[in-house]
Amino acid sequence: MLRELPSEIEEVFEKALVAEFTVIDEDGVPVTHPSLPLYDKEDGKIYVTSSLLFSKKLEHVKRNPKVSLCFSNRGGLQVDPYRVVLVKGDARVDEEDVHHGWERLLPLWRRKEPYINALVAQRYALPLFWDRAVIEMEPTKVYFWPGGRVDERPEVYGVKST
Repeated sequence: MLRELPSEIEEVFEKALVAEFTVIDEDGVPVTHPSLPLYDKEDGKIYVTSSLLFSKKLEHVKRNPKVSLCFSNRGGLQVDPYRVVLVKGDARVDEEDVHHGWERLLPLWRRKEPYINALVAQRYALPLFWDRAVIEMEPTKVYFWPGGRVDERPEVYGVKST
């Protein structure tokens, strides 16, 4: 569970519309996917959903749960001033109920994208897209560049509690 982090970091988690989610493929090569990060402050985890259409990402997480999320996309960060956050952590795939399991994240999703309700209402028109697994990330380390200057040393937070 996340310990207390500066509010500037939590604001990035809560407002970012896109983050770069990186997994390791079967050859040990990092593969990055743009993803909508959903932060639950109560449990200290960050969630990403994945359509079963993109199951390779899910297989990579299952094979190697060490993942990262980088919040650096200026267009996808709804924060001022601009800042960059890199989160490393351990992930697990929850695909127990691909039809409805991801719905538990809808309150977090709505806060970022209020129009999601209209898309969810149409989900039966695109059933394969809405069959979704949940990737649950437990952060273990956070790197923070307050001014977005990644050429400078970051502030580092070891966030894995004992």
